[in-house]
Amino acid sequence: MTAATHSPLFPQVPAVPDSADAVLEGLDPEQREVATALRGPVCVLAGAGTGKTRAITHRIAYGVRSGILQPASVLAVTFTNRAAGEMRGRLRQLGAQGVQARTFHSAALRQLQYFWPKAVGGSLPRLVDRKIQLVADAAAGLGTRLDRGELRDVTGEIEWCKVTQTIPADYPYAAAKVGREAPRDPTEIAHLYAAYEDLKRDRALIDFEDVLLLTVAVLQDRQDIAEQVRAQYQHFVVDEYQDVSPLQQRLLDLWLGDREDLCVVGDASQTIYSFTGATPDHLLDFRARHPGATVVKLVRDYRSTPQVVRLANGLLAQAHGRAADHRLELVSQRPSGPEPGYTEYTDEPAEAEGAARRIRELIDAGVPAAEIAVLFRTNSQSETYEQALADAGVPYQLRGAERFFDRPEVRKAGLALRGAARFGGNDSRLDDVVDLPSQVRAVLSGEGGWTIQPPAGSGAVRERWESLTALVNLAQDLAAARPGATLADFVAELDERAAAQHAPTVQGVTLASLHAAKGLEWDAVFLVGVAEGMLPITYARTDEQIEEERRLLYVGVTRARERLHVSWSLSRSPGGRHNRRPSRFLDGLRPGTTPTVGRSAGSVGGVERGIRGVDATAVPRRAQRTPARCRVCGRTLTDAGEMKLMRCEDCPSDMDEGLYERLREWRAVQAANSGQPDFCVFTDRTLMAIAENRPDSPAELSRIPGVLSRKLRSYGAEVLAICAGQELDGEIAVD
Repeated sequence: MTAATHSPLFPQVPAVPDSADAVLEGLDPEQREVATALRGPVCVLAGAGTGKTRAITHRIAYGVRSGILQPASVLAVTFTNRAAGEMRGRLRQLGAQGVQARTFHSAALRQLQYFWPKAVGGSLPRLVDRKIQLVADAAAGLGTRLDRGELRDVTGEIEWCKVTQTIPADYPYAAAKVGREAPRDPTEIAHLYAAYEDLKRDRALIDFEDVLLLTVAVLQDRQDIAEQVRAQYQHFVVDEYQDVSPLQQRLLDLWLGDREDLCVVGDASQTIYSFTGATPDHLLDFRARHPGATVVKLVRDYRSTPQVVRLANGLLAQAHGRAADHRLELVSQRPSGPEPGYTEYTDEPAEAEGAARRIRELIDAGVPAAEIAVLFRTNSQSETYEQALADAGVPYQLRGAERFFDRPEVRKAGLALRGAARFGGNDSRLDDVVDLPSQVRAVLSGEGGWTIQPPAGSGAVRERWESLTALVNLAQDLAAARPGATLADFVAELDERAAAQHAPTVQGVTLASLHAAKGLEWDAVFLVGVAEGMLPITYARTDEQIEEERRLLYVGVTRARERLHVSWSLSRSPGGRHNRRPSRFLDGLRPGTTPTVGRSAGSVGGVERGIRGVDATAVPRRAQRTPARCRVCGRTLTDAGEMKLMRCEDCPSDMDEGLYERLREWRAVQAANSGQPDFCVFTDRTLMAIAENRPDSPAELSRIPGVLSRKLRSYGAEVLAICAGQELDGEIAVD
């Protein structure tokens, strides 16, 4: 599935901007700072929902369109094929074709395949997709029996060793040093790790982590190859930088050499993958490593309502540790919405039934099922909610269990569709159908057993039906977007999506773990099982582990656009002892609880310019920006609309009503002349702020939020004339 959005699956492609300056249109001031900071090291601290992908894609596109960056010299790195595909698509829409957007592994594999014959000789060893069978074979060779769960856990430990560059002999010490809880005796895991490496070597295989390790080795050992790579790529952009592992950072350093044309983007408060070796230290230490860096903070949240943002900020206000010291205070840019709901249930089945009932009500009220998600801490919680949704007649989809295009039913359907596209003229099932959706339904009904009506209950049968239905819906959307599309076009679309892991949206409620939900968003989110022992999870014991659990809940909260419901149960099963309590993370945030002593406000948005040519220790700390306060009552303002007015919504206004109406009439004329909506000239809040402040100079007008330099140049003289009571006579221009 893809992230639920309000746009159609095949949206109308916007016109490519006609100039470099046009690329910058529509960006907020901080996003524009990102887009125009094209030289030297740049660090973008971007809170959830603040438009970081928009900022960095516009940055690359602006650099390319203005001639400052050559497309082939830019390498944009992210962490999933899906994100890389989305980035490439956005860059094409902005007229920046030719830029490489890849994952770390994809970029490294491409270089390794190209340079291996020169660096080592022969062909590159075969890449193993799934290492778990190899781990099982290594264990068998040592006479060690591992059940399915232990196999998964030991495989995870081997992956952690490799991304942290830990050799087998050092595993016991390294695991103890970071407080890592080993699934078996650490010495035994070290032996399994060594046997696994030996087995790979004997079979001439490499795994996913070897791709990075071998690329690092080649670039370290062969200066000529390193220089060739650096000549190719001269400008780097790294997304989700808080998730970089030590091994990935080492590779990035080798790509860069002694240059500093690097832009990194991340949010320490969304570091939730430390078990894979990810660490926010590289992000938090960026300014120390690059004293000349420009730091831009994005805090304008375009995703969530003020009520959701308030809860998210409240969660981090109680956080501790280094990441918490660098947290960002989000400011919602959306209209007000409902308050988050909190519900306590007697047991888990009752909690699942309650969530299913509320979801059913939302769907009946018109909320699309694909815009609703149920998020939980562990995948083992899923089954109860699958059954509850099935009993309530609510369609659903599971995310994170298996990649969509790797599912057996999807692979089988793809083969059947490919055959029908090639030899469809001889297929009797297609004799009486002419449009694309009907052809896809006919093929899937015959080969895959798809039916119009969903099967009863939950489980594997229902999951297969949901997968095939997603293909049917994709065919309908493709036909609507391209009326002449053929079955061959549909197969080509599937191939392109499979390559980018861009799965179609299944029309059902999403069930996902909090880890799998990262990067996605929905209109309504149900956070379930938010109880001690689950959030934080029982095995989170150290302060660092507890804080990562808090960040995990923060990620869950910030997935919601409008509606958020938090729930927990007092016992696991009906009739059980009520020995559970709500998560400590909710203390002081949910109604009826005592507020915890909070931390000082987090960082606000803005730009910090680096100091070039000085030592890191000589860089002075920038004073934190004073928070916006109401000019009437003095309360700290967080709502974007209130900040624009510089007063609370409820505080008395001294607005000149006549001036406000004259400004509205003038705005309507300007909008009509330019063919834009009224708010593109100035929003109502900006006009209210002007009518309240009655500026009499360009300097005073420029201090009103919403009056940017471009708008000051375009409209400033006329607005000031209206404020002075003058009648406009013809066009007035401002130099």
